[in-house]
Amino acid sequence: MNKGKLIVFSAPSGSGKTTIVRHLLKQLELNLEFSISATSRERRGDEVQAKDYYYLSADEFKSKIKGNEFLEWEEVYRDNFYGTLKTEVERIWSKGKHVIFDIDVSGGLRIKRKFPDQTLAVFVKPPSIDELKIRLKKRKTENEDKINMRVAKASAELATAPLFDVIIENDNLDKALNEAYHLVSDFINDKTEK
Repeated sequence: MNKGKLIVFSAPSGSGKTTIVRHLLKQLELNLEFSISATSRERRGDEVQAKDYYYLSADEFKSKIKGNEFLEWEEVYRDNFYGTLKTEVERIWSKGKHVIFDIDVSGGLRIKRKFPDQTLAVFVKPPSIDELKIRLKKRKTENEDKINMRVAKASAELATAPLFDVIIENDNLDKALNEAYHLVSDFINDKTEK
């Protein structure tokens, strides 16, 4: 596994990383394809297999862990797993494309450790915890307890920001999109593996 580049975007929920990743995927000259994660959680709403996630049972997930089939994985809650299958990265590289990830902080750092020269690890930082809470409330997708849980987790995630290659502060979306585009473009076009 050593063909293309790996572009990792990680951030606390509500920082805007998904918006940035979607924007970058529309820039065809970057030649990016989104890495679909695997999960053992139940499908929600109108989510689609092999588009939103690769849905596996907890037993299937554990079997793939034993078989060393994941680039990175994490048990978020008991029997609730998320991870990146090696076959997903190989699938994208076989098309001659670079892989872009929208994943949690620990998964992003694991990929960076495994492929230090091939990976650009970007941390998207909200302007403040207060702003983050406002953004999460505006989504209207979760109750107050869930929002408070995400905000508490965000403080720990923010502490890992210095471990990433670059930090983008998303206090102005247009500026953040522009900064992300130039970072990714420069990384793809200028950096070469030895």
